[in-house]
Amino acid sequence: MIAGGPAALFILSFRHRDELTKVSEGAGWQPIAARRLANAEARFIASSATVAVVDARGALPDGQEAVRTLGDTIEANAGALLVLLSRNDGAALDQFHADGATHFLVSPFSEQQFVKAMQFAARHAERVAGGYRRRAGDEGQERQGSWRWEAGSRTIELSPALARKAGLGEDHGRRISLLELFRKLDPEGRRAARSAVARLMETGESTAFAHEDSEGARLAHHLRAGNEGREIIGHTETIAGIDAGAFQSRDPITGVRDSRAARGWIEDTLIREGGLVVLLLAVSRFDAINAAFGRATGDAVLQAAARRIERLVDGGAGRRFVARLAGAEFAVLLAAPASLGEGRFLAGELVEALARPFMSGDHVITLGSRVGVAASAPGDNAATLLRRASGALAEAKESETGAVRVLDSAGAEDAAIGDRLEIDLRRALDKDEIEIVFQPQVSVTSGDIVGVEALARWRHPGLGELGAPTLFNAAERSDYLVQLSDHVQKKAIAAAAAWPAALSGLRLSVNITAADIVRPGFAAQFLALVDASGFDPGRVTVEVTESGLIEDLGAAATLLAGLREGGLRVAIDDFGTGYSSLAYLKALPLDYLKIDKRLVEDIAGSPRDRIVVRSVIDMARSLGLGVIAEGVETEEQLDLLAQEGCTLYQGFLCSKPVASGALEALVVG
Repeated sequence: MIAGGPAALFILSFRHRDELTKVSEGAGWQPIAARRLANAEARFIASSATVAVVDARGALPDGQEAVRTLGDTIEANAGALLVLLSRNDGAALDQFHADGATHFLVSPFSEQQFVKAMQFAARHAERVAGGYRRRAGDEGQERQGSWRWEAGSRTIELSPALARKAGLGEDHGRRISLLELFRKLDPEGRRAARSAVARLMETGESTAFAHEDSEGARLAHHLRAGNEGREIIGHTETIAGIDAGAFQSRDPITGVRDSRAARGWIEDTLIREGGLVVLLLAVSRFDAINAAFGRATGDAVLQAAARRIERLVDGGAGRRFVARLAGAEFAVLLAAPASLGEGRFLAGELVEALARPFMSGDHVITLGSRVGVAASAPGDNAATLLRRASGALAEAKESETGAVRVLDSAGAEDAAIGDRLEIDLRRALDKDEIEIVFQPQVSVTSGDIVGVEALARWRHPGLGELGAPTLFNAAERSDYLVQLSDHVQKKAIAAAAAWPAALSGLRLSVNITAADIVRPGFAAQFLALVDASGFDPGRVTVEVTESGLIEDLGAAATLLAGLREGGLRVAIDDFGTGYSSLAYLKALPLDYLKIDKRLVEDIAGSPRDRIVVRSVIDMARSLGLGVIAEGVETEEQLDLLAQEGCTLYQGFLCSKPVASGALEALVVG
């Protein structure tokens, strides 16, 4: 049997699942076994196992894919990964090790050898956790006493053991005043105690705080509500001092803190602050970068990614922490009073920051990323909190509608808001709650406003003003994307057709979606819409994103050619955020290229960032395309873009998106 009762064991076996399950059960484990790779990452996280077995015997390619899928997640959760191999598959060991396997066993092997290998793996997992995987009831949690306080009372009752430890004597120190007890705490301890008691009284949920005792040891108080919430019961525990040096160990490749430091920081923060928020960020398909450009380039990109994360997270005065947990997976830790809302916002910023291209030698590399966010709950330790954050990350990886997933009670709230938006969208279309605003496009050389991009805004009666991304995400989830796209396009063209004479020289840019591209007859429908409005088709530009083009290149080429034949111009939007390809730029009938705002933000940064923008502009000019820079906010950015040959820009430097009346004032004034 496993010490302390059956321990969870995750098994993925493509040929021998039942056999391995029987053996592991007989050895005292509690196996969670699977035959297929689908959802394996989420199943491992949900299993709470610290040891995973991947059985690649007779299924080497499947086993290799499984280890690539699970390796980072298992390492991030301080786990061990045992690979079972056939006798002739020994040549694959180096790759298994590189992908995250920690132990291996080559057949033929006996049941006893398999059990011993799992025990070795379990010991490895415990050591990797660095002693931070605590469980309720562990012998190492030495309770030193208890106390009880009734709400409103001026005195507190101590157990004999705690009275003795406090130097009060067992007989006369059983009940003392709160003032006397607080005098025995250092200032930091008093603040922590008041905060913990307030949290418990407000939420009713168990919590904890810690302070230095008179002997210099650290004493933790675990608090819970009793007597139907009318009293607080505290149990004390002398905890081994967490070596501050444990927070300082660094990852040798990126230079940020490593997984051991992260776990130590989490444990200490849970005790000192009572809570924290964890963001787990994974770089998507990083193995493909290593395969395409080599490990040296991959390491250089990881280092650059770590610097961007640090710059964005910096400024927390010791209340924020960045670490690399495994492979291309990073942790960002936010101490209380950080909220899930703050974590969600920061996660979005991190995704945007990492989406800006990286320069490594002669290579321009674009990364995608996914983030899982979780907040601590009463009773959490480092292992349970990281596992919950890993669950959020696994959901983010599977999601097709967003790169960030929040997993907690607030995660349910996110889902509820999403459901509400899907329902409300149908009403909004009927009640005309969706408005059109226009963001000016400005000539870099003359400073004149020469065109606008039409953008949708939803004035939700309960949630306030919502932008186009939220609006279109809700439409996509509710299968109302086509109806919304039609609605926005009709309103934009109708509004432009009603412009006063002062705006008669402006071009109008209207967005079309990936769903529009594959709609039969869309080009004819859109041209008919423009014609019926009376707006000059020669002044209309349709904008389509890179992702919309790549999903069906053939359909995109046909559609765009039809629109240009009708007199419209075509722009590719958000260029530089996806798999930007010279091949499809040459193949498609385009007039403009719009540089994504994330590239523009970086132009005033390093010389390499400026080189990236320069190369995009030079490529566009070589193809005879006009260039529009999005998201220009400073004079410095505009000056640098002008030097590189950019012809048009839009952004807050000129104006935020405005209604037609305000647009006329900008143009005339």
